Amino acid sequence: MRPPAPLSSAADTTRGSAVSHPRCYVELCTHLRDAATLGSVGSLLGWDQETYMPPAAAPFRAEQAAAIATLVHERQTSPRLGELIAECEADESLMAEGSETAANIREIRRDYDLATKLPGDLVAELARTGSQAQEAWKSARESNDFPAFAPWLEKMIALTRRKADCCGTPEGGERYDALLNEYEPGARAADIAEVFRPLRERLREFVRDVRENGEEPSDAPLKAKIKTGKQHKIGLAVLEAIGFDLKAGRLDVTTHPFCSGFAPGDTRLTTRYREQHFTDALYSTMHEAGHGLYEQGLPKTLPDESGVGLFGTPLAESISLGIHESQSRMWENFVGRSKSFWKWALPRIAEHTDALADCKAKDMFRAVNRVEPSLIRVEADEGTYNLHVMVRFEIERALLRGDLEVKDVPGVWNEMYREDLGVDVPDDKRGCLQDVHWSFGLVGYFPTYTLGNLYAAQFWEQIVQDIPDLEAGFAEGQFKPLLDWLREKIHRHGRRYRAAELCERITGKPLSPDPLMRHLERRVRPAYGLEPVGV
Repeated sequence: MRPPAPLSSAADTTRGSAVSHPRCYVELCTHLRDAATLGSVGSLLGWDQETYMPPAAAPFRAEQAAAIATLVHERQTSPRLGELIAECEADESLMAEGSETAANIREIRRDYDLATKLPGDLVAELARTGSQAQEAWKSARESNDFPAFAPWLEKMIALTRRKADCCGTPEGGERYDALLNEYEPGARAADIAEVFRPLRERLREFVRDVRENGEEPSDAPLKAKIKTGKQHKIGLAVLEAIGFDLKAGRLDVTTHPFCSGFAPGDTRLTTRYREQHFTDALYSTMHEAGHGLYEQGLPKTLPDESGVGLFGTPLAESISLGIHESQSRMWENFVGRSKSFWKWALPRIAEHTDALADCKAKDMFRAVNRVEPSLIRVEADEGTYNLHVMVRFEIERALLRGDLEVKDVPGVWNEMYREDLGVDVPDDKRGCLQDVHWSFGLVGYFPTYTLGNLYAAQFWEQIVQDIPDLEAGFAEGQFKPLLDWLREKIHRHGRRYRAAELCERITGKPLSPDPLMRHLERRVRPAYGLEPVGV
């Protein structure tokens, strides 16, 4: 096959220089920057609700969220924006094949066409109800009371159906595709299901084979008790070492960890702690740091002498949630579960606690690469994680089609966990109430987690070809070569390329589940004293 075109080209001549741009393009970027500034305020309200907002503020926070969402939508759908896009599309200098401006305008057109399909009252209602449902979810999860949350979930599913109908079902597709397109442009539910079906069987067989034939690693290192304050300091040390700029970001505590890249110089991470199983917080922090490094690496530039800045435009935004997730899973798993990482990390941890004084890197490597079917997605090991995602994908797809009623979600969830993971779900808190996503109406979001694992594995095979001594460097705290590679190959391009195109440009191949299975063979089998198979 023909090798992919290089990720940079002669057309990349405008970034970072004071090139004169047509008036319509300057005004277009200014308009989008103003909308993005308002959007960042809305995101800050959401971050505050998840971290420090007092509970009594929840009712009015819903009104604030709706007001900001309405203002942003008005700017994203204004007739003037449509006129500016059309003017730019008619300018040959802007639409030169392969240029950044052409890619930017292409994606701006896509966003505008999607936004104008949504009525303002629906946008406001989604924001208002999502804010209220989030609080209902928090309470229901804490009290293990799915019936209390069910009416809110019914409202959010009804609203997301309306949203899907407004966006339009692609020819030969389904409602779910309209929502998935927001997170993973161009993806189809049927295509994802075709990938998931055989991958599910391969993963189930892999987990069964390893657990039946290998020597199970001890989980004693994971049970070390470390006070949450010390865990926080350890997390900050890891963030600094891997390159997250703490002068342009921060780390806080929340119920469900997340990352928010608000604006230039402001990327915020959250995690959660418990004294036992300190690696839950460590890997949560590294996961969100992967998202944060991507956000900090995007070219969120403000206007230069030409009057153009990329903040607010697609070239300053992530390609897709699948690509975004590839960054988080890469730092969490490909780096954080390697033996070389633990050679570096254990001495750093020893600066804060002696809880792991007798632990060796090989012991931690084996412990953190155990495969053990469990209840909680965000605490799952690499071998079983994607099975958690597939359960959610099937349930929300059925909800959207109307094949499943909200009241029946717990029973279906529990049955699928028994079948796919072999575990009995004791309560809804550790079952269908564990994730916050549905309270926000984020239907179509979950499959991007597994897509992210697939992209991460495929990128990783290319990375270790390009940097042969990469993993050996981790033991010395040398994480910069990896970050530099990601900055060059992925971060700096924003949405210039679609996810599938970027994958082929970087690796020369379409996305495949094979690299992920090879990674699991190389990583998990040695932890069980087994030789990798088929790698």
